[in-house]
Amino acid sequence: MNVAVVGAGAVGCYYGFLLARAGHAVTLIGRPALVEAVRADGLVLEGSEKTAAVPVRATVDGDGVAGADLVLVCVKSGDTEAAGAMIAAHLEPSATILSLQNGVDNAERLADLLGRAVVPVAVYVATAMAGPGRVRHNGRGDLILGASEASDRIAAALTAAGAPTTVSGRALDALWGKLIMNCAYNALSALTQLPYGRLVQGEGVVAAMTDVVQECVTVAEAAGVSVAPDIFDSVMALSTAMADQRSSTAQDLARGRPSEIDHLNGYVVRKGAALGIPTPANRMLHTLVKLVEQKG
Repeated sequence: MNVAVVGAGAVGCYYGFLLARAGHAVTLIGRPALVEAVRADGLVLEGSEKTAAVPVRATVDGDGVAGADLVLVCVKSGDTEAAGAMIAAHLEPSATILSLQNGVDNAERLADLLGRAVVPVAVYVATAMAGPGRVRHNGRGDLILGASEASDRIAAALTAAGAPTTVSGRALDALWGKLIMNCAYNALSALTQLPYGRLVQGEGVVAAMTDVVQECVTVAEAAGVSVAPDIFDSVMALSTAMADQRSSTAQDLARGRPSEIDHLNGYVVRKGAALGIPTPANRMLHTLVKLVEQKG
């Protein structure tokens, strides 16, 4: 396949690397520093056992999606509309577009802008950029892909490339499950700059996370979403499975960049307000992260 990655950050670079290593033609669309590094040294993946590089194309321009059979949109939630506008004129009519983004409404927002179907994907991976053109993999990498005409074929290609992928007609439920995990961890990890394993050992942290998760579950169920009854067990298991991972929000704040908090805890606050459900724990986390962002 010809694959384009729109928003070549940690997630996009990881899956771009896997697909390129498997023999697919990959084009990364990202920042100038990434483009320069990739053109010079290839796309580099740092793992727990070894570091490897693969050759890929890279550009800063939206026309990098031209000719792509598969487009992975991996930009921050706040950049969804801008990314859609950048690539709209260059998309092939037959291209399949996947949204590999945090939050639950990005695929819908992108589809509205492009006037065509966008497949939602729940992403479960711990990654971080180790420098321009260098991505570090800290754990997992599995995906839940929404149903579409091309989903089975794409899932097979991703699985063969090393990213275990399943297709589900209930991808929105999976996205809400991931949103709940992000609401539990991202803000707290960002405010403390602690990895998940150390974070949960803090006094009162598990109780605070319990409040956050319960609010999220209440809002989700009121919105007609099916949440797994053992969701809090899954939330706590993440502190072991990704013990050394700091949240993407923590990485954003550490770099002085805007985070996705408006589309995580902030989304739950807005959805709760619309449904008449109070969400004080999520509101507090959202408020604190926004204050840190404003402080710069």
